[in-house]
Amino acid sequence: MIRFNDVSFTYGANEGQLPIRAVDHLSFHVKKGSHVALLGRNGSGKSTIARLINGLLLPDEGSVIVGGMDTRDSLDIFEIRRICGMVFQNPDNQLIGTTVADDIAFGPCNLELSIDEVNSRVDEALRKAGLTDLRDRAPHNLSGGQKQKLAIASVLAMEPECIILDEATSMLDPSSRQSVMELILELKDKSDISIVQITHHMEEAVLADYVYVISEGRITLEGIPAEVFDQFERVRAEGLSIPTHIEIARRIANATTAPYRPEDIFSFDGAVSFVRSVLSQFSPSDVPGNRRDAIDKSPSKSVESEDRRVDDVAHESDCERVVEISDLSFAYVSDAGDPVKALKNVSLSVYKGEILGILGHTGSGKSTLIQHINGILPSKKGTVVVLGRDLSDRKVVREIRRHVGLLFQYPEDQLFEETVALDIAFAPKQLNRTPEQVERSVLRAAKRLGVDSILHRSPFELSGGQRRRVAIAGVLAADPDIIMMDEPAAGFDPAGRDDLFSDLMTLADEGATLLIVSHDMETMASLCDRILILNDGEIAGCGTPREMTSSSEFLESVSLVLPSSKRFLNRFVDLFPNLDTNCYTAEEAADSLLRATAEEYSAN
Repeated sequence: MIRFNDVSFTYGANEGQLPIRAVDHLSFHVKKGSHVALLGRNGSGKSTIARLINGLLLPDEGSVIVGGMDTRDSLDIFEIRRICGMVFQNPDNQLIGTTVADDIAFGPCNLELSIDEVNSRVDEALRKAGLTDLRDRAPHNLSGGQKQKLAIASVLAMEPECIILDEATSMLDPSSRQSVMELILELKDKSDISIVQITHHMEEAVLADYVYVISEGRITLEGIPAEVFDQFERVRAEGLSIPTHIEIARRIANATTAPYRPEDIFSFDGAVSFVRSVLSQFSPSDVPGNRRDAIDKSPSKSVESEDRRVDDVAHESDCERVVEISDLSFAYVSDAGDPVKALKNVSLSVYKGEILGILGHTGSGKSTLIQHINGILPSKKGTVVVLGRDLSDRKVVREIRRHVGLLFQYPEDQLFEETVALDIAFAPKQLNRTPEQVERSVLRAAKRLGVDSILHRSPFELSGGQRRRVAIAGVLAADPDIIMMDEPAAGFDPAGRDDLFSDLMTLADEGATLLIVSHDMETMASLCDRILILNDGEIAGCGTPREMTSSSEFLESVSLVLPSSKRFLNRFVDLFPNLDTNCYTAEEAADSLLRATAEEYSAN
């Protein structure tokens, strides 16, 4: 279906800019009807490859052949784009209709189909994407995740032979992401559609038929998923992660020296069966001495962190409240009729220095909530008090924004300067700081986010992950007291995500208050002091990570899922009734299993 023959591409080569080689003598192919995953760090060239496939970019060297047609042939380019549908990282880049239904109809109309066929395709795409109830809604009134679903539905209505997904599920809640993946796999199986998927979710990559790992525009690792993810060191060296269940099984195998085959632990159920089998034959002597001592002597990290959180929350009454929200309700005006109720009687207190995770399904009101806290949206019903100032008085909003930083869902919305350095410097300049102070703020924020080497570049020529880092640096350069981030790690490679949150934790240590909107329960549970869960604009729950992850049924009811490590451990409580399941990393989960097994062995 697709063949790259020694392809190279360089940005800025013909525009007088500093040349950036994004693809470097790349050769690979995608078989018709197959599902191929492209993995790699931000800036590795993945999105450039996607744009080369459907002719948005043309190679400087080599050739790209799609369905037997060369993308450089101007006579074939429209046919190539007809058979290759692409969903971009940012759905706003491809939404043009006045309503959801109109946007989906745009593509089929351009194929000169009959009106009955267009309507049939629109209805089917709406059903598949779960957007039927939103068909008359204006796209600009949708949440980020709903826009992503719409972009996917608009491509599906074209019935292409190949679908290119460039981080197309990054803004979706776990339930929606699973639905989209099920839909994609169903299309591949029933319609023989080829799938090229760029993703940083390793759980999606394991569903592919074949995996290519890209680094600096070249393929550094390839194979079927079981083979690729069994190469722990190489995968991690490329800034990627290992699916949690595979890593837990590998850690158990390494600790007990039990032999295994990669395919034995590749699926979730397979990994559980393998670990149960190994632990049923467990003896403390199977574990190397240094490893055994460490497991026996050190308490679970999750227990220590949970105890700290519980202690902190127990003394909330003694903490300074920096945000107080009372009975807040908000509705968006809808072009289709009744207003869309985004928030319903929300009451919340946020304490100085705490890390609050805000989770919920796509369209649950998360972004709407935080946009009230710095006055972007006025509180028409209910009150919002920030740092002791009531934001219903619009005169105080400008002053409050000096202390409250907000990173939007899409960083492109807040990048506008000619260079990265100027963009990061914008906020400090508005605070009337001296040139020396501005320079120090820019360098400190840029270094913290790892963008100090690209200060001279235009923010618009960066990858999606790099832009997000620049946008975060721009927020941090103003040294706000409260930092709110809407899906800050969306589009980040796993290593970049971990580095980002590690940096953000240092801000909390320095006294900043963090509010983080996310769909990633696993990361939020391991980092946050408290977790707030919204469901259809209402508070469904608020408490410590242990409290919010205690029930899988509750999380499923709000379209969230248990952290993978906790879900894995729950499969062993029948063997070990005292097993600590409040673990949020593979390392903690493996140690908890080994500790529980050793205790059971000793007791018997």
